[in-house]
Amino acid sequence: MKPAAIRRAYLREAFIAIVLARMAVRFVPPSRVFAWANRPPRRINRFAADEANWIFWAVEQMAANALCLPRALATHAMLRRRGLTSRLCLGVVRQDQALVAHAWVEIGEGGAVVDREVERFTPLARFGGAG
Repeated sequence: MKPAAIRRAYLREAFIAIVLARMAVRFVPPSRVFAWANRPPRRINRFAADEANWIFWAVEQMAANALCLPRALATHAMLRRRGLTSRLCLGVVRQDQALVAHAWVEIGEGGAVVDREVERFTPLARFGGAG
């Protein structure tokens, strides 16, 4: 497959995943969304790590103005679909007198994170993984 066709395929999938994630956040009870995110993947593919870069790129391109939770859900879904181990994480930090929440995805057994903001957040919950 040519690189342009690969990019288009990932962008199409990211668009659909983000639309579905936004709908899930809006209309599905959180307990069901997080129960889905906590299920183990059907298969584990340890040799598709290069696909993670394409997934992160495509989600960032298609979700420039999306909130962090739909973006993390879409990324987690796309990684799970390919059998890559990932965890959906939720955390908080205190800013001034308010609590600020953030969602991100950790990938692989070591929990590598792409999001640079994560270091300042205290993790509250992790969903998913190899199970």
